[in-house]
Amino acid sequence: MVNVMSGVAGFFQDIGSLISTIGFADIVDILIVTYLIYMVIDLIRKTSSYNLAKGLFILLIALWLSGIFHLTMINYILRKAVEIGLIALVILFQPELRKLLAKMGSRKFYGFFSSKEQDSTEIEAAITQTVLACDQMSKTKTGALIIFERNIMLNDIMTTGTIIDADITAELLKNIFYPKAPLHDGAVIIKKARIAAAGCVLPLTSNNNLSKDLGMRHRAGIGASEQSDAIVVIVSEETGAISVAIEGMLKRNLDKQTFEKLLRNELVQEEIKKNTASELISRIFDKRKVNGDEAEEKNK
Repeated sequence: MVNVMSGVAGFFQDIGSLISTIGFADIVDILIVTYLIYMVIDLIRKTSSYNLAKGLFILLIALWLSGIFHLTMINYILRKAVEIGLIALVILFQPELRKLLAKMGSRKFYGFFSSKEQDSTEIEAAITQTVLACDQMSKTKTGALIIFERNIMLNDIMTTGTIIDADITAELLKNIFYPKAPLHDGAVIIKKARIAAAGCVLPLTSNNNLSKDLGMRHRAGIGASEQSDAIVVIVSEETGAISVAIEGMLKRNLDKQTFEKLLRNELVQEEIKKNTASELISRIFDKRKVNGDEAEEKNK
């Protein structure tokens, strides 16, 4: 009993001494690594690569167990498989890696330091006009595909269509998606609360587990949401149902109130948070600047 207590006491003493050596840089290092691991796991969980990741994890467990139990032949084969698999992973996870790098280079990481903030009232007006247009197109069963750009820019998709750069109105959206209009087959890109482009071509989703009743418009919308953080609005030409795709997930058959609430939660609330953080950072820097100017005046 005494030996057990002394062992426990020694264990906690070792932990205490280890914690005492942790500095500020170590804490920052741990937080950054934790965040990166979380992003990778979250990205894999939301994509079709989830099962592939589980298979890779099982392979690594088998490699570890073969080393413990001295299964030389199996361990050798698994080690060679892992070495070759590192190259294969880059190819297999190419869409996920592309999305991760796009997020790291998006405005979300440097937007806080930007002096140009978007007015939430402009987004509110854009949402109101979009909801009105989609509700009317739903009643007439007019197919539509509308993308709200967020942090990851969609310039490469915009180049496939026609640049418009116009204010958002329900009438303009209905005219664009009128069945006999030249741009009705493509997608409309909404950027900074304005219609940036129309007739844009979107990448199709690679997810083979989707419902068979989803047409090309829905598959293109899901594909665009998989490769970016955009909000994709889809109006079905067959049923008139309104759907929204976010990060590869499709929310179908939305009524007008639910549809409007979803857009406001995803677009307006995010912009408010971004502006609040930006104002906080600006105040901190302004305060430091004022303090620095006062100190300089005193020195004079």
